[in-house]
Amino acid sequence: MLEITRDNYDAEVKNSAVPVLLDFWASWCAPCRMLSPIVDELSAERGDIRFGKVNVDEQPALASAFGISSIPTLVLVSGDKIIGQSVGYCQKPELCAMIDGALAKQ
Repeated sequence: MLEITRDNYDAEVKNSAVPVLLDFWASWCAPCRMLSPIVDELSAERGDIRFGKVNVDEQPALASAFGISSIPTLVLVSGDKIIGQSVGYCQKPELCAMIDGALAKQ
């Protein structure tokens, strides 16, 4: 799982050959800790997208750039375009549906 920062955002996300699912989280956020294993599991299963974590406490400017006001928030990015988003805790089937739906529309 990539740790995404302002310094590596362009290289790891904006210039990625495949879409990137960004997991905006914080260590004190219980729903974030509940969602993390699901995101980790999907990261191991899916080769069609990349996965990255953004700690909102350590990367407030990046969180602000995406308009993150609630965590956990998952944002699927292709280049510099948001193609999918999920706010709050969700189960694996809902997350897969969001990803698949966003990729199908791309």
